[in-house]
Amino acid sequence: MTALDRKLLRDLVHIWPQALAIALVMAAGVATLILAQGAHRSLDETRAAYYDRYRFADVFASAKRAPKDLLAAIREIPGIAAVEARARGSAVLDVEGVMEPASAQLLSLPETGAPRLNALYLRRGRLPNGTGRDEVAVNTAFAKVHELEPGSTIHAVVGGTARDLRVVGIVDSPEFIYTIGPGELAPDDRRSAILWMPERELAAAYDLEGAFNDLIVGLLRGADLDEVTDRLDILLKPYGGRGAHGRKDQVSHAFIDAELNQLRAMAVILPPIFLAVAAFLINMTLARIISMEREQIGLLKALGYANRTIGAHYVKFALIIALTGLALGCVGGWWLGRGLTRIYAEFFKFPFLFFTDAPDPYVIAAAVAFAAGTLGALQAVARAVRLAPAVAMRPPAPPAYRRLPGGARRLLPEVSQLSLMILRQLIRHPGRAGLTMLGMALSVAILVGSLFSLDSLEDMVDVTFFRTDRQDATITFLEPQPLRAVEDVRRLPGVLKAEPQRSVAVRIRHANIERRISLSGKRRDADLARVLDLGLRDIRPDEYGVMLSQMLAKLLHVGPGGRVEFEALEGRGLVWSLPVVAISTGYVGLGASVDFDALNRMMHDPPLVGSVGLSLDRAAEPAFFAAIKDVPALSGITLNRRALQTFRDTIAENINIAMTMYLSLGGLIAFGVVYNTARIRLSERGRELASLRVLGFTRSEIYWVLFGEFLILVLLALPLGWVLGYGIAAATVAGLANELYQMPLIILPATYARAALVVLVAAAISAILLRVRTDRLDLIAVLKTRE
Repeated sequence: MTALDRKLLRDLVHIWPQALAIALVMAAGVATLILAQGAHRSLDETRAAYYDRYRFADVFASAKRAPKDLLAAIREIPGIAAVEARARGSAVLDVEGVMEPASAQLLSLPETGAPRLNALYLRRGRLPNGTGRDEVAVNTAFAKVHELEPGSTIHAVVGGTARDLRVVGIVDSPEFIYTIGPGELAPDDRRSAILWMPERELAAAYDLEGAFNDLIVGLLRGADLDEVTDRLDILLKPYGGRGAHGRKDQVSHAFIDAELNQLRAMAVILPPIFLAVAAFLINMTLARIISMEREQIGLLKALGYANRTIGAHYVKFALIIALTGLALGCVGGWWLGRGLTRIYAEFFKFPFLFFTDAPDPYVIAAAVAFAAGTLGALQAVARAVRLAPAVAMRPPAPPAYRRLPGGARRLLPEVSQLSLMILRQLIRHPGRAGLTMLGMALSVAILVGSLFSLDSLEDMVDVTFFRTDRQDATITFLEPQPLRAVEDVRRLPGVLKAEPQRSVAVRIRHANIERRISLSGKRRDADLARVLDLGLRDIRPDEYGVMLSQMLAKLLHVGPGGRVEFEALEGRGLVWSLPVVAISTGYVGLGASVDFDALNRMMHDPPLVGSVGLSLDRAAEPAFFAAIKDVPALSGITLNRRALQTFRDTIAENINIAMTMYLSLGGLIAFGVVYNTARIRLSERGRELASLRVLGFTRSEIYWVLFGEFLILVLLALPLGWVLGYGIAAATVAGLANELYQMPLIILPATYARAALVVLVAAAISAILLRVRTDRLDLIAVLKTRE
């Protein structure tokens, strides 16, 4: 070990609290990078392996009733490798011990052999094989909530007939990794089930013998997806085809894609902030050390040490801090990444999980950490290298003291001399003060840019459940019913109000852009299911126009006054054009609304209703639920209060974990910046403060000279951090917006206050530690002058 290396170790031991604080800030950036990249890769590779092993389909299509003879023509489409025709239905379930009815999707299984596509992962029991009647396999999430095992029984209304279904297997499917029902913001495993039955039984229940209404397709590598879907649409259209689509429009796949995009954004946005702050702190610390060691640097040069050797000595200082932060960050990122991946595996219902320990995230983190440390050291090291020996061994030139400009002193008659010292210090070094303030502001910005999600989610809940869809329940029919069915629903026990609705699957076009959506028909006098404009004011459907949700209008590049074309994907496949009359607020999916009666006219149908929104008497809900479980024409029921509770329960744990992490990281940056800056100022101004003590000033007075400067910077940093945080929040909202859901940009004053409080607490802790150091100031040692 050389003499310079021993000196380096002594310097690090002397300032170990500062070095550790910088290393922790760098560790936060490294951990965030490894956490996001590791969780992203684990989730992506787990999904890819699941899809590959269980042959997840590439194309999905549905029809009203298509003959199986059509499969021969479908198999001739270029690029198709496998085709599976299925029967699909829906049912209302009566689960023992549960008052509310549950809804189920029913899918058929081949009479012999396993499915060629979307194969099932069998956890317990066996698959229904057609040898016994009313046998079903049930998805694991629903079975777990209701403690179902092979041999359990579920009462269901299937195709209008009440049946007791016997569970013979507990399974998972790559098609239902993430399952969300209509009108819901999160999966409800308690009330949403997936059931698989033998094809013969399910086809008989829905009049599909020799026919199918659901189709899944596997493609050859390199196949043209658009050509395959277009050909499928042509073949299925005469049979009520509803438009073929690829994986990107499959709900489960799309939700996981959205989560992967969030992890990717997390890896890009947060680590640079932490590493930039760490580089800034390294620069400040090294600059202070070099300033104090001018004479030593001059002496080393006079003794023959080369500039390169001296520069490398100080770069090593930065690299040791970077190495410490890298080690802590790698361990923390690995641990947090595994924990987050386990949460994803449970949330997304994967039957197995891949932990990815590939070295490249760690290599990238190491390269970035060392680059940040080196860049932070460059300016200070360059200053040391440029010093000539004769200049370095002389004391630095005294700073230029100037009077406050414009007679400002006369305007501050009540300001003490000590406070004026603080102001002069800030004015004398504006660049240093600005960088310190920016570092504190970034900690505030990180907090605002993460805590705002609570405000946005609450606004989503308020708009979705209390302003637009205000009904207590929505019942959906198997097939559109005559309008008189609404009167039958009104007579059910506990129903206070019933409003008819109808939705039609359509393809909407503007110019060369198109999307598959559900076009909703709402009554103009509707009070339960309303449409709100961008100002959250109630707007009524127009008899001759359409209202588009904000995201749909943005995707189509159309606004009020423009025209869009609709192609119905059910019924006669009619095409019509409508003017856009308003843009509505909606945070879930892509929505479009028209007048209820106008929709029926456009479909050339008599007044038909597809679903009914209900306001219920809570005291009579048990009687209502008991009655609804045996209604044969129902496809399912959505309970808004239950959907809201599920959403809150689902996000509560995740939000708490995320908020704890962000609060810790923001506080860590604030503490690192404030404490390091305060320690540096104490070292730089130790002689000045000791002189004040000798002249009779108290410990509290000299402490105020030191910390008053940082109090001003902290207070100035808060509004700057709020502005930067708003920008981060806006970028986050824009980056996370997708066709499945959008977050509003809502930041309440309480969020700004919470972010400020964290920084003020970090500053207070730094103040306490600084006071201890100030009180222990050795006056004799500090006032000694080296000759």
